[in-house]
Amino acid sequence: MKKLLAALFICTACALLPFAIANPTKKESKESTDTKMAATAEHKVFAPADIKWGDAPPSLPPGAKAALLEGDPAKPGPFTIRLQMPAGYKIQAHTHPTVERVTVISGTFNMGTGDKLDEAAGHEMVAGSFAIMPANTKHFAWATAETVIQVHSTGPFVINYVNPADDPRNAKK
Repeated sequence: MKKLLAALFICTACALLPFAIANPTKKESKESTDTKMAATAEHKVFAPADIKWGDAPPSLPPGAKAALLEGDPAKPGPFTIRLQMPAGYKIQAHTHPTVERVTVISGTFNMGTGDKLDEAAGHEMVAGSFAIMPANTKHFAWATAETVIQVHSTGPFVINYVNPADDPRNAKK
């Protein structure tokens, strides 16, 4: 029994050894990164009145307003935007090459997956709800009432419509 316990202890110690050796390096690296971020990061606080709204980008149907809170969706790196949609607003089936995270700030937002917008296949999300959509997942969305969502992702952020005819950028002017 003692030999079995000793063998088990040695095996466990050998399995954990790489982690014990690697941790000091990772800790120094993390501290170094945290220090650099603290030296360059700017603390920002946005009160609702401070948020500057403008027209949503042309990759979305007209009628929505957007506000950029952090980053630049056109460049590599994290960003946060808010999208304000009127009642009845619909975003046809599309994909993104990056993960999309959505938090409902107010109103009722609906999302579903598939090749085309199908309200029967959607999930209703009320204020406070959160959804995460893996990269390249075909999905669609709509608002039943005036709704504000917050989107977190990494850029460059691209919207690729499943059906090119649904892309507002292809609409005849």
